[in-house]
Amino acid sequence: MAVTLPVVIDRNSPVPLYHQLSEQLTAAIKDGTLKPGDPFENELALAERLDLSRPTVRRAIAELVQRGLLVRRRGIGTTVANEVIHRRDELTSLYEDLERSGRTPRTEVLGLDTEAYDDRAAEFFGVPSDTPLVSIRRLRLADAAPMAILHNWLSPTFADLTTDDLAEEGLYALLRARGLHPVVAHQTIGARRPTAQERKLLGMATGDPLLTMTRRAFDSAGTPVEFGDHCYRADQYAFDITVHEG
Repeated sequence: MAVTLPVVIDRNSPVPLYHQLSEQLTAAIKDGTLKPGDPFENELALAERLDLSRPTVRRAIAELVQRGLLVRRRGIGTTVANEVIHRRDELTSLYEDLERSGRTPRTEVLGLDTEAYDDRAAEFFGVPSDTPLVSIRRLRLADAAPMAILHNWLSPTFADLTTDDLAEEGLYALLRARGLHPVVAHQTIGARRPTAQERKLLGMATGDPLLTMTRRAFDSAGTPVEFGDHCYRADQYAFDITVHEG
């Protein structure tokens, strides 16, 4: 049964009503009043209880869904999402993001190929398309729960990496240990439906959304470091981006 939250709406405040509601709902999730998996109060019931219009309530709930705090599922309704890992607008690895948030990262190596070919990766590294590259596919888990599938390409100089290395350390830590320091990256973020294999690996239901991120990382000299093509469970991961005027 959904928890009825005490919400106070100040109609004399310059803060929009939907934002007042979304901020109080966010606080209830973050302080543990609403826990992962808890059912969320029906939109119509919430609107009637707070004497708000349905579009106002709908906008507040949509904001929490967009931020990964709530999940809408057909036949189930709206529930509180599992703990979401937020990737900030800085160059870190998922392994580091998980450690920083207090979660325990674990890696299953799905594939390590030291003679892989990929046109996009070859173009990024500035080599002919028939150049063998190092391809790494990993399943990243947080506290034993599957979170992301990570596919990275590296230059042939990293052909000495082993599955044990990749299972025990984050990729960026391994690169830094070899004297290569990624300092800047171009990332393209998107969303799509998962494939059957991705649903199986990530424990997702049909129709669940999948976040995607393609990354091209460089060192301080502008030398290509790694090309990544990753996908994440949308209910457990979010990107925080800060934008500036100018």
